Amino acid sequence: MPDAGNGASRNPSVDRRPEEEVIERRGPGRTQASELLARFRRPAPAAAPTAPAAGTGRRGVEQVAAEIVARSARFLSGGAADAETDLFDAGLSSIDAVELVALMARELNVRVSLDDVFADARPRRLAQRWAEAAGLPTAVANTGVANTDVVNTATASPSTASTPGTSTPGISTPGISPSAASAAAAPAVREATAPAPARAAHGDDEDLGTVLADLALADRLPFSAQAEPRPPRRILLTGATGFLGSHLLLDLLRQGDAHVVCLVRAADDEAAGARLAEALASFGQPWSFEVRRRVTVLASDIRRPRLGLSQERWESLAGEIDSIVNVAAAVDFLRGYPSLRQTNVLGPLLLAELAMTGRPKPLHHISSVAVFNEVGIAKMGEDDPVAHLDLLSAGYDKSKWAAEAALRRAREHGLTVTFLRPGAIGGHTRTGVYNPRDLSTGLIGAFSRYRTVPAFKFMNLAPVDWVSRVAAAIVFDPKAWGQNYHLTGRAETLPELVKDMKLAGMNVRVAGWREWRDDLIRRHGADPVPELDFLVRILRSPTAVKLFEALMFGPEAGADRTEAFLARHRLPMPERYGSQAQLKAFERMALDGVARLPSREDPPYLSFRERTKGHVGPVGEAADTKCRMAFTLSIASMYQVVRHRRIDVRGEVRCERLHAEPLTVVNGEILVRPDEGVPLRHGGDHPLLRYRLELADRDGGRWWLEGWKTARARRDFWKQTRTLEITVGREGEPASVAGIVRVPAKSYVPDQIDGIRVDPRLSSQERRLAKIAWLSWFFVQVGMGLAEPSMRAAAELMDLRRDALDRDKDKLRRRIRKLMTQREQIR
Repeated sequence: MPDAGNGASRNPSVDRRPEEEVIERRGPGRTQASELLARFRRPAPAAAPTAPAAGTGRRGVEQVAAEIVARSARFLSGGAADAETDLFDAGLSSIDAVELVALMARELNVRVSLDDVFADARPRRLAQRWAEAAGLPTAVANTGVANTDVVNTATASPSTASTPGTSTPGISTPGISPSAASAAAAPAVREATAPAPARAAHGDDEDLGTVLADLALADRLPFSAQAEPRPPRRILLTGATGFLGSHLLLDLLRQGDAHVVCLVRAADDEAAGARLAEALASFGQPWSFEVRRRVTVLASDIRRPRLGLSQERWESLAGEIDSIVNVAAAVDFLRGYPSLRQTNVLGPLLLAELAMTGRPKPLHHISSVAVFNEVGIAKMGEDDPVAHLDLLSAGYDKSKWAAEAALRRAREHGLTVTFLRPGAIGGHTRTGVYNPRDLSTGLIGAFSRYRTVPAFKFMNLAPVDWVSRVAAAIVFDPKAWGQNYHLTGRAETLPELVKDMKLAGMNVRVAGWREWRDDLIRRHGADPVPELDFLVRILRSPTAVKLFEALMFGPEAGADRTEAFLARHRLPMPERYGSQAQLKAFERMALDGVARLPSREDPPYLSFRERTKGHVGPVGEAADTKCRMAFTLSIASMYQVVRHRRIDVRGEVRCERLHAEPLTVVNGEILVRPDEGVPLRHGGDHPLLRYRLELADRDGGRWWLEGWKTARARRDFWKQTRTLEITVGREGEPASVAGIVRVPAKSYVPDQIDGIRVDPRLSSQERRLAKIAWLSWFFVQVGMGLAEPSMRAAAELMDLRRDALDRDKDKLRRRIRKLMTQREQIR
């Protein structure tokens, strides 16, 4: 008998078990990554397998499926699933999947690859793949378990709706090549008689057969009239606990005065409301009294018949709501189509049925430009043909394709459906909230950490606040319904991205995408970043090769209809999600450990010298000792100065009153216009620059130095910018030395303007741009600082304050009283 563990069932030539994904950090009491990987790498025992293996040959598929169900219950908060329930839908996480694979191998002697689990996590399917690899029968007896692949129990019986491959004759399937359609036909028929063919034999054909069966479900939808073209007053929203959905909920409330009914997966309505409140808070959205007043939260599940609602509530919703917005989706690039179809395909079909029940209602479906993820596709216009199904690699892409195809069929039944297709969704431009599981988040984090970028053509990426606002506007405009819209912003190009990163102080190297992928996996393995584990897991997957090739080399998404809509409604036009737009999100990503900001450890982006000389003396006494300072001032990025107005300092201080040998700057910074130029000690000195240095002498002593360049209402502006008042003291002690040093006039321009050095890795044009950007910013700041005291003095001179006249009157009255008193005394 063949050994079931000889190889992975999806790719017998590759044993992926020794290199399973680096595991995310676990909570207390949970299995750690080292323990899991040790299970995969533990050498096989010399003796024959113990009890579980003894009965391997006598166990049928149903028994193994039941055993997998029992073991999986350990990872599911809601208890055990059944043999036809996808374990990910039941609550299994990607990390739990790794543990389950190890558990099955150890306790059941059932070996399947992690890729198999992601492809289709139904226990019966896993058992069949194991049996196929072991050379055992894969057929199962008719268990009588009703399949959940029905549109709704109200309109389709389980016996007919659950039979795969029963597509209605005469209905074309656009986007499936003729050869693929014929190849899919046989597996679809075979599945009807032998429900569990092994994926290793014809995995892609099986997906095509399942998709064709799912498309046929659209033909069982009821017929209805077109939705009445009027702005909605009561909207049904799914996916409100997700990143885009939470923002869209608030934008729907802002756009009009409609009431929003949110379907949230939970045990009851109270728990659903609590889950929505928690999700909104996590994405920086309010859950105020006004929001609660205009939102109704219902416990629901789009993966279940009638959305998990009672018949009475289903009928009530069908009569009350007048618009449906579907944002809910399972977004996972590792899971296969069978694992995603329940949420991403059958769920939208249930919503379509609800839209066509009772009064016709429009359905606004959040799709994705992933429907174009075919390698080599030429165009991605809003009305261009989508990819060929058989040329899509990722299960997620197939599920979004199938959902659109099924809903297009539903249009023939009268459904008014609008397709809203975002690309990658970036963080909020104002709050900085981002989606930690979006591919764009992982890519931006990897670019900033490893300073390499894959060569790509376009990156269709837009901020979540823009996507949400445009989607909400479309929902409220009946003239816009029934069309396709690309909510992708203006695409990022490779030269623009590289230029932004270079000017931000992150000089990056461009590599071929496969070279970049291999380098990222290697470096992550050597120095893991838990926040990027999800990206590395995707890149390790075999399907990632074609998926990323489609993403890296695909065309820019066209958005002519979207731009015309925006112009008509005077909404912001698509803009590139560049460095300025993603600034706050990038800062939050850096704070969370996803990305890395430029730092002092990086090669300086720009640097120059500053030399000063003068005299110092004991505090309160004459300055009688020479003091010289030689510094190198540098910045790691323009972000550093624009955002924090900070310049890094290195160098030394020579002053014999402090120490016979020079003091070295251990840590130092200069703050530009600290406190926004508020005068020091309520006087007339406005701060321009503040020096804060930590010094060390040759004997190990530690010192501190603080210096101020200030502006006064005088005409010697040139001198003020060169003069520095300093105080120095030992660490932990008050100042013992004070004095004034100045930058010599003859060295200022050669050192701080002509002597600016820029990162040599930049091109000559980029070095000139960097120098101009720095000088423009710095001189604007200094100019503002120099102007402030003069403006204040002018205001004092003119005495334009509101109480000036009252003070003059009081002064006059006091003088009159004084004169009267003097006159009385003379008398």
